[in-house]
Amino acid sequence: MNSSTERSLQLYARLGGILYLAIIALGMFGELFVRGTLVVSGNAAATADNIEASQMLWRMGIAGDLLMHVFDVPVIVVLYLLLKPVSKSLALLATLINLIQTAVLVANKLSLLVPLYLLENSSYLKEFSSAQLDALSYLAIKSHGFGFGVGLIFFGVACLVRGYLIFRSGYLPKALGVLISVAGSSYLINSFALLLAPAFAASIFPAILVPAFVGELSLCLWLIVKGVNLERWQQRLALLQGTPG
Repeated sequence: MNSSTERSLQLYARLGGILYLAIIALGMFGELFVRGTLVVSGNAAATADNIEASQMLWRMGIAGDLLMHVFDVPVIVVLYLLLKPVSKSLALLATLINLIQTAVLVANKLSLLVPLYLLENSSYLKEFSSAQLDALSYLAIKSHGFGFGVGLIFFGVACLVRGYLIFRSGYLPKALGVLISVAGSSYLINSFALLLAPAFAASIFPAILVPAFVGELSLCLWLIVKGVNLERWQQRLALLQGTPG
């Protein structure tokens, strides 16, 4: 492997790690700092009052989520490039499934705009009482939560595939592969519980997502600090291409 290729591969790995870290930070900002502080569980009126009083913060949460999904795309590409020497077909499978997740979550953000429309006090909304508008606003936010869970089903599958590829790679630690596989399992358990057994989902949330946070954070920090073992990556690529290692 020439020095230019080595620099490029490590640059991609570190860029992917940095963007992955930004995705985690933006996701925590939107979920914990914005919706976690403004949405009052089971109280539509209080939630509407909070959003009306902090509309810019609510809009920033939506904008941050969309930026997070913009960053999704280069991270998906980087992970494909890093993992395709193990199995090009499986790396492509994870890529396509991950893109579906991103598309679902981007479309799902429209639900978070609904409360802002309902707070506009436009003439066409005067057919509804204040309580009805609050309820519709809260319903849209609840719908977003379920839509988020649906999107994470696809991401959970992508994590399982990538966890397997990382474990088999030889140029990334096997422990990272295990952690990412556990992360994928956590997402799948959480999402299917949300759809099939909401009461159970509420009892295991947010603890069920702690393994996912640990796994994803570990992967992005490893890519930033260590990158990949270039010699072993090249050996796997040579095997894939059917050339001498």
